[in-house]
Amino acid sequence: MNVMERFHYWCNDPYFDEATRQELKALEAAGDTKEIEDRFYRDLAFGTGGLRGILGAGSNRMNLYTVRKATQGLANFILKKGTAAKGVAISFDSRIMSPEFAEETALCLNANGIPTYRFDSLRPVPMLSFATRTLGCTAGVMITASHNPPAYNGYKVYWDDGAQVTAPLDKEILDEVNAVTDYATVKTMSRADALAAGLYHTIGKEIDDKYMETIKALVLDHDAIAKASGLKIVYTPLHGTGNLPVRRVLSELGFKNVFVVPEQEKPDGHFPTVKSPNPEDKAAFTLALGYAKAQGADLVLATDPDADRLGVFALDRASGEYMPFTGNMSGVLVCDYLLRRRKELGILPANGAVVSTIVSTNMVRAVTESFGLKYIDVLTGFKFIGEQMRLFERDGSYVFQFGMEESYGCLVGDHARDKDAVVAVMALCEAAAWCYCQGKTLWDRMQELYAEYGYYREDTVNLTYPGQEGAAKIAGILENLRANPLNTVGPCKVLKIRDYLKHTVLDLATGQVTPTDLPESNVLYYELENDAWMCVRPSGTEPKVKFYLGVKGDSAKEAEALLATLKENLPC
Repeated sequence: MNVMERFHYWCNDPYFDEATRQELKALEAAGDTKEIEDRFYRDLAFGTGGLRGILGAGSNRMNLYTVRKATQGLANFILKKGTAAKGVAISFDSRIMSPEFAEETALCLNANGIPTYRFDSLRPVPMLSFATRTLGCTAGVMITASHNPPAYNGYKVYWDDGAQVTAPLDKEILDEVNAVTDYATVKTMSRADALAAGLYHTIGKEIDDKYMETIKALVLDHDAIAKASGLKIVYTPLHGTGNLPVRRVLSELGFKNVFVVPEQEKPDGHFPTVKSPNPEDKAAFTLALGYAKAQGADLVLATDPDADRLGVFALDRASGEYMPFTGNMSGVLVCDYLLRRRKELGILPANGAVVSTIVSTNMVRAVTESFGLKYIDVLTGFKFIGEQMRLFERDGSYVFQFGMEESYGCLVGDHARDKDAVVAVMALCEAAAWCYCQGKTLWDRMQELYAEYGYYREDTVNLTYPGQEGAAKIAGILENLRANPLNTVGPCKVLKIRDYLKHTVLDLATGQVTPTDLPESNVLYYELENDAWMCVRPSGTEPKVKFYLGVKGDSAKEAEALLATLKENLPC
C-alpha cells in the first residue's frame, strides 16, 4: 500500500478503535498532508533494539497497534525457538502510555501461550534486566523512550542473559516483526482470561529486595560511608523511575543527607519541570542546582526516566561553583575508584577486563591499562558490553570489572546487562565519601586524574534531520564521507579510517587495508594524530547524524582549544 492507501485503511477499518480513526480523520479535514505522510510513509522501524517513536495514531507512530504488532513478531520468534515456557519479564517507566503498552505486550504474549511477569508499577531498566536473569526468562521487554522528549515512547527487547539482543538474534527478531503485515492477525486476550490460564503474573517486592541485596554487596568501603556523615547529596529522578530505588539504596547504606528535589520527585510522563528529561542536558539540573546551593550540597545527581543514565555536578570548593561532569568523566572516575580500591583490598583479578565503546573517551583505556588489566572496545550501544560479559562467562577469558559508554551510562557488577544508574549513583556516592574523608570533592579527584593521565576532552555534535527527507540527508552524509575519504579533520592529520560497514581499516600512510574486528555497523571512525579522533554515525533512535570528537592535551586549555577547532571543522 502507498501512503494514502495505508492512511485510509487506518481511518476506515473497524479493527482500529474510534479514537484512533477520529484522530486521523481530523488530519485529513485539516489538510495536513505532510503530517499524514510522516505517519504513514513507513511502518515504525523495529531496529536491532526495538521500537522508538512519537506517540500517536499511524503506522509510523508508537501506539497500541504498533506495540501489538512488534510483540506478535517477538512471540513468533520465541515460539520458533521453543523457549516459550520460560516466559517474558516486562517493565515500564513513567512515560505517557507506558503502563498501557506494558499491558498490551503482556496480553499479546499470553494470547500466544507465553507466560509473562509484569512489574506491578514502574521500574528502571536495570531492574528489568535483573528480573529477566533472576526469573530465568527467555526475554524481557522494557517500555521506555529513555531520555527523549515527552512526545516519545519506545519498546526495548532483552534476551535471556538480561542484555539487549545482539546479532544474530536481533536480525532474526526483526525479520519476524517485519513478517507481521496484517494487524488483524495479531493475537490478544483479556487480562481475566490470561490470569485464569495461569499466563499473567505480577512481580514486585520480591525482585526489588533481591536486587537491593545484590547491588549493596558491591560496596567496597562501608567505613568511608560511615565516616562521611556530613556529605550532602541532592538527587532528582526527573519525574522517572529512579526515585524509590535510589533513595532506598542510599538510605540502607547509611548516607544521611540525601535531599530529593520535591518538584521532580513524582513520576510524570509530561515532565513538566524540564524541556527534556535528559541528564546530559545542563538545563535539566536547574532546580537541582538551586536546591543544592540552598542545602550546601557536595554532589548533585540526576537520573533519566528509565534510570539507566546518570548526570553529575560536583562542588568545586575553590570557586564555590558546581561543576558538570560528562558521562566520560563520571565513568572514568568510577572506573578508577573501583580498580584502585579493589587493588588495595587485594581483590583485583589479574584477568580483569573493562569494556567501553568506540565513541567513549580514550582516558578509560589509559586508566584500565595502568592497572594491568585488559581494555576492550565495542560498538556504540551497551548491548555490546553485555555481549562481552556473556562471552567472558562462556570461555572464562576475563572477569568483568566495569563497563561504560560516553552517553552517561555505566555498569558495576554483573547482576544486570545494561546501564544501571541506581548502581552508578551508589558507586559515585561511595567514591564521594572516600574523597570526603580525605578532605576532597569529586571535582578535586577528577583534576588529580587529569594530572596523572593527561587532559582528555570529548564532545558530541548532533545534526537533526527529521522525516523522510531527513533520512535521505543523513544517508547522503555518510555516503559522501565514504566516497571522499578525509585526509585531515581541522588541523589534525587522519592516520586511519575504520569503516565498520565495509569491515575495513585504511592506513592512509601506507594504503594498507586490514579488516575490522567488530560487527557490521554504519559507522566511520577516524584515528587522528596526537591521540585525537572523530566518529560519525546515524543515531539508532532519533533522526540525527552524530559526530563524536575526542582529544588529549598537556593542559585543559590546550585540549579545549583543539576540541573547539575540530567542532568548527566538521566535514558536513
